[in-house]
Amino acid sequence: MRRTYALAFCLFLALCFALFRGAFSYFKAEQIETAAARLTIYQNTLQSQIQHFAHLPFLLSLDPVVTDTLAGGSSSVLDHRLARFSQSAGLDAIYLMDHEGHTLSASNAKSTTSFKGQNYGYRPYFQAAQNGELGEFYGIGATTGQPGYFYAIGVQHPHGGADGVIALKADLSPIQEAWQASGEQVLLANADGVVLLASEPSWRYRTLTELSFEQKARIDRSRQFAAETLAPLDWSFDPLAQTANVGGETVLHLHTADLPNSWSLHFFEPLDASATRTWLTTGVFVVSAMMTFILFQMSRARRVNVALRKSEREEALLRQANQKLAVEIEERRATERNLQKTQAELAQAGRLAALGQLASSVTHELGQPIAAMRNQLAAAEISQGATPLNDKMQNLVARMENITKQLKFFSRKGRDKFEALDLRNMVAPALELVAPNIDYIGATVDLRSSEAPLPFRGNQMRVEQVVTNLLRNALDAVETQDVKQILIAMGAQDKEVWIEVSDTGHGLGGKTLDDLQEPFATTRESGRGMGLGLTISAGIVSDHGGTITAAESTGGGAVFRVTLPKNTQGHPR
Repeated sequence: MRRTYALAFCLFLALCFALFRGAFSYFKAEQIETAAARLTIYQNTLQSQIQHFAHLPFLLSLDPVVTDTLAGGSSSVLDHRLARFSQSAGLDAIYLMDHEGHTLSASNAKSTTSFKGQNYGYRPYFQAAQNGELGEFYGIGATTGQPGYFYAIGVQHPHGGADGVIALKADLSPIQEAWQASGEQVLLANADGVVLLASEPSWRYRTLTELSFEQKARIDRSRQFAAETLAPLDWSFDPLAQTANVGGETVLHLHTADLPNSWSLHFFEPLDASATRTWLTTGVFVVSAMMTFILFQMSRARRVNVALRKSEREEALLRQANQKLAVEIEERRATERNLQKTQAELAQAGRLAALGQLASSVTHELGQPIAAMRNQLAAAEISQGATPLNDKMQNLVARMENITKQLKFFSRKGRDKFEALDLRNMVAPALELVAPNIDYIGATVDLRSSEAPLPFRGNQMRVEQVVTNLLRNALDAVETQDVKQILIAMGAQDKEVWIEVSDTGHGLGGKTLDDLQEPFATTRESGRGMGLGLTISAGIVSDHGGTITAAESTGGGAVFRVTLPKNTQGHPR
């Protein structure tokens, strides 16, 4: 009965958790929809404000007073005229520059921070206007120190002289003030990821990503942000979850890049509302469930009191039914575990089968070309002598042959004859194969063999290949270590024989044996292997009815253990 209650309680907790997750996803989706509408409003407002003055530079470029001033006329008349235009339009400044960027006339000519006499030829908006385009640029004013949005367009000289540029500066700070007054978190970033406007003052002139050297150099040349450090903003975002972590707080994050100049608008909103509604919904469900449970228990108590008056036989039958139910639940769990294990084995078998088809096709198609290449290289060496290029090509052909040799394993699986063998005899041939590697890296190998035979049935060449693969992996692991030691141990227990290869290398690096057995998964640098060693070894061991395991060694490094069924018939050799 307690087990039933525990199971019911676990199911109830799982249901509460599922309800919490579902409710949070639902309320979050509603909040995202609302936030998207708010982002659209901010986007439309921003676009309207930016494009409000886009036509004005063109109209001013056609003004006769502007063209006369460019031709050498008095600038005082244009100063007064531009001042009236600037005041009526709500602009910071309007100014006329010659073809070199020198300001001839300005609406703020009488101000202490007048543009008149200044040179803005280095500004991108001036350069764009000189190229016949409508120059647009956001930056901090080099003269006033105040940020603004600049428009500029070319002005043709009335008598065929050098053209000039008429520019205006609009103040976008009212947009930022409106964002701050709304109480919502919004920021506007340019194409380089520099925050231009933000509802949080501390975000302004921060960068969404680290600026490259070229970006910093271009910004410095245009003096776009004066002496601002342009430090990165303390934030990160998850595009799939549509959330961001800003200053350690996880918030909802929506953004759009559908703005002029490749700008992006970002909208942040705390998830408190969704969380509160989720907790409230879950709480109501829990209280309702508890009330239902209490009523159910009261009703059940009454039924139990009635049932207690019945015969002991009925009570015994009830106990048996409960026990049977518990057994069925446990059996079902065991069946599910077996099913999951079988599915995993089928998936691995399917991958190896597909790899076998690929290996057969690749080895068949590459065998003749590789042989032809080696014959051609041998002929060239005979006729021309050994050359660096010929040696390099010979190494490449050898590498290609090595790859196809590894792949041949998958196309020959299941064709080898098994015989009675002794596991102790599998080590010496493997050590002989890797002896050059052992001498090259200066490793020491400690072999702890068994005095008694270790009989099993298998194919000698394939089992030797398993031991060789394990030794090569161990040598690769200790190659860069200070202590280069490999221990080979073997023995028998119950109905199994086993062999272990441990090393003092870098260990498994947090990976499982399933990760390491995936075909083409390797931690070696390019050219040192295909990542098929453990895949091949696992397949061979499986064909022999054994298992292979991997674990971190207590003294550092890794331990690989191969277990095979003991042969109780026949005499091993």
